[in-house]
Amino acid sequence: MTRAAVNAAAAADALLAWLEAQTRVGAKAAPMKSEGCPAKATPGGSPGLPDGRTLDVTTLAPVAGQHPAKRTEAEPQAMPMRLTHTDWLHHRLAIRGTADQLTAFRHAAAGAGIIPWQIDLDRLEEDVFHLLVAPPPPQPRTLSVAGAQVLAGQLREAVGRRHERAVACVGASQACPFDLHALVPVPDHVLKFGPGDPKALTWLWEHWGTTQSLRHVSEGVVAGQDAIHVTFWSADWTPWRVLESLAERWPGLRFNVRPTYGES
Repeated sequence: MTRAAVNAAAAADALLAWLEAQTRVGAKAAPMKSEGCPAKATPGGSPGLPDGRTLDVTTLAPVAGQHPAKRTEAEPQAMPMRLTHTDWLHHRLAIRGTADQLTAFRHAAAGAGIIPWQIDLDRLEEDVFHLLVAPPPPQPRTLSVAGAQVLAGQLREAVGRRHERAVACVGASQACPFDLHALVPVPDHVLKFGPGDPKALTWLWEHWGTTQSLRHVSEGVVAGQDAIHVTFWSADWTPWRVLESLAERWPGLRFNVRPTYGES
């Protein structure tokens, strides 16, 4: 990757993080039963699973009622779908079964690890421009109108280039051994909403149990075991709805996931 491409990617990442933060300024935080920290979680202080328990999805029924993310029809807004500042939770997942079943699952689960959102770059540029010329208080305005227009345009181009490269990997790359989008694909009509749209977040929450793709996914090998061992970081919650779906679709496999609360 050239220096220009690296700079564009860094600028795009910074823009998306900054834009996300600005859109939440002044928003009332939803009540939480626990507090988390983006870098490290403590046992009992994370939304993933309470008290450091292991979630065996093969026998999920008695556990699901105690899961802090589980909501009933009577209280659909009892818990937020994501934290104001994402709490990335480390997990260890073991998938056990016969060699043939594990080979088939490994093939189905591999993907790019990317959600191919459709981004409205014109709207993005306009939003950035308005945030630059009228930042939320108490942040001062530091750019002229002309300067804001130039910077918004440059950031739009950086985001567009990065997004185009990322989307091109979907369906071609198998770098991620446990890709939620490969296992439970986000439908096209949801992808059109974009990553921050409430309807998109609702879909992810209801079908994945977490509202972002997994990060730092890697597969390890344990000698003498017919199992797939995967570690990953998930946003705010254990991706329990995906695991629940996989347990139904792959009845011959046993899925066991454990949040490690800051261990890696």
